[in-house]
Amino acid sequence: MFKETVSTEEELRSMLGYPSELVQNKVIHYLDEHCRDFIAKSPFLAISTSDHQGLCDVSPRGDSPGFVLVLDDKHLVIPERPGNRRIDSMKNILSNPNIGLIFIIPGLEETLRINGRACLVRDEELLAQMEAGGRTPMIGIGVEVQECYVHCAKAFKRSKLWDHDSWLEKDKLPRASRILADHAKMAPEAIEEVLKESYTKRLY
Repeated sequence: MFKETVSTEEELRSMLGYPSELVQNKVIHYLDEHCRDFIAKSPFLAISTSDHQGLCDVSPRGDSPGFVLVLDDKHLVIPERPGNRRIDSMKNILSNPNIGLIFIIPGLEETLRINGRACLVRDEELLAQMEAGGRTPMIGIGVEVQECYVHCAKAFKRSKLWDHDSWLEKDKLPRASRILADHAKMAPEAIEEVLKESYTKRLY
């Protein structure tokens, strides 16, 4: 299918070069005041995990800004709100603790990337600090921070993600109910009812 591929880092470097001094030096290994402020203002992040075989998954998490609890300069906890019960991220963490996070703040084109090692936390006293919607999460994803750095805005600038004028009209957007109906072999109306019930009654 793919006729020409790159198979070594040397070949890749010969094509793309090396990072600048700024890029090489921007990585820190703890949560400083800037990282803490970024996390406190972020209502959304993406979690990257893989299992022991290297099979990968990326999963979103979102809530009110500050929903991720920073414990100290090396540790944070992400609350697990009700989802679809696939628990892909958590299953991966049980077999491979390496994790990558990207924090996003609406309107800001730079993102915060954090890499580290994760575990599943069930400490009731800790989880109680992340109560929302009248519910305390049953479990959280604890992360020991190994790397932190700000990622440049080029992807957001190229995509014009925050530019409302670049957005599709609502009637041109993909409809999740139709996609799910085709994939799950169910009636679109039934899917719409399931989604409505989930979004209105099972956010927390």
